[in-house]
Amino acid sequence: MSKGRFPFSDVRFHSIPVIGQFYTKKEVDKLIKDAVDEARRIDEESMAKHNRDATVISMILGFTTLALFVDGLLRLLGITPPFMDIDINIIDNIVEKVESDIVPLIQRVPRI
Repeated sequence: MSKGRFPFSDVRFHSIPVIGQFYTKKEVDKLIKDAVDEARRIDEESMAKHNRDATVISMILGFTTLALFVDGLLRLLGITPPFMDIDINIIDNIVEKVESDIVPLIQRVPRI
């Protein structure tokens, strides 16, 4: 540190031969204010970067989740062919169940 000047500021050391170098209250307050302002600026910049990064990550995760959900829904409805011979199509099962269970019941009900 250069004698008589604090680095990067206009605050000067005061010197008393017996006591040594010191700062006045006004100078200490200015140093603290400068440090707090610098910390706030750094905090605001880092929060802005974090928010940007978090937004991009959330968009990627949301799009991926939505795409996988739609893929599963289309496979479930039989619109998209099975993947790796794993058939989860439920439409055929529903049609078979309706034809075997419900249609005979409807035919047995007397018509008025």
